Amino acid sequence: MMNTYRELVIGGVLIAPIVSYAATAMLALLMLRPLLRFVGFARFFSNPSLAELCLYVAMFGMLALFF
Repeated sequence: MMNTYRELVIGGVLIAPIVSYAATAMLALLMLRPLLRFVGFARFFSNPSLAELCLYVAMFGMLALFF
């Protein structure tokens, strides 16, 4: 079974799918940050920056796995 990857074309330059997944995950995290701040996400972790990085990596992995 072959998986066909859909490359993103910007100005005639092919962008690898993994770059678009990374950008999508970053955009989703940036949109999610106000909600996380409202809920008090930082209070639950001793290192909130590392927790946000882990959340980004999880979202990136899910995008790469399912798309």
